[in-house]
Amino acid sequence: MEYVPLGRTGLQVSRIALGCMSYGDPHAGNHEWTLDEETSRPFIRQALEAGITFFDTANVYSAGTSEQIVGRALAEMADRDDVVIATKVHGRMRPGPNGAGLSRKAILTEIDHSLRRLGTDYVDLYQIHRWDAHTPIEETMEALHDVVRAGKARYLGASSMAAWQFAKAQHVAEREGWTPFVSMQPHYNLVYREEEREMLPLCADQGVGVIPWSPLARGLLTRPWDTATARSRTDEFGKTLYGEQDRAIVEQVAAVAGERGVSQAQVALAWLLQQPVVTAPIVGATKAQHLADAVAAVDLRLSDDELARLAAPYAPRPIAGY
Repeated sequence: MEYVPLGRTGLQVSRIALGCMSYGDPHAGNHEWTLDEETSRPFIRQALEAGITFFDTANVYSAGTSEQIVGRALAEMADRDDVVIATKVHGRMRPGPNGAGLSRKAILTEIDHSLRRLGTDYVDLYQIHRWDAHTPIEETMEALHDVVRAGKARYLGASSMAAWQFAKAQHVAEREGWTPFVSMQPHYNLVYREEEREMLPLCADQGVGVIPWSPLARGLLTRPWDTATARSRTDEFGKTLYGEQDRAIVEQVAAVAGERGVSQAQVALAWLLQQPVVTAPIVGATKAQHLADAVAAVDLRLSDDELARLAAPYAPRPIAGY
């Protein structure tokens, strides 16, 4: 495993982050494909044994049970000082007008609930899951700054928004002397590259770490085009992200993988890891091979010709994911 700084910080993270949305009570949220605690724990252990130190979850994943599972597992399997725990705030956690969003009330309430579920005094990276159009960004950034000053988070990150929104948030933090975001978690993979227009150049210019979500397009890039899985059949959000226009890209991934004698997942992740702005893709794992492929991708170097072949079929598409 390789370790790199998260943006311009001194925080070292593994080049693969384990995405923990797949771990949680299957009955607590709307993801029928999530794994319960007993089934989830071996994947967290496998990740640690492979050298993965970066774990990403969110308060909204399976109504908080993902945080509980991840927190208990890491407490038993790892030294807290050796792992980087990231979680998020924004999604709805309870009924009522203040049960979601990025108001001061919501942020200060949800960080305490997340810490309780994770069983830790602090998170390494506290991220806003989406932009909140109903709360002034000044209120959000000041509340996040107070979370850091209170020692409840070491760093701040953001996810899935327009580049102008991210730039505005960073400007507010700089102007007021508040804690800025050090990372961006965008929707980015071989079949969705719209972030290359504005967000990724902004992150590169400002030294912001990039930790893409859905780096394998919810598994679309890992299997033959016409193959379905339990998740693909029931993942309603995922069905809004990809479509028939992606077939040529998936087939090109399969062709390169066949020539190399490796899996499609390794090829798709290797392409992402060779994009200069990418720090660490966030990879979900519900089978042992998923983690084995992710780790192997770190050492797989694609040629310039292979990178060009993989990128060639892409065509612009509408913004998706936020």
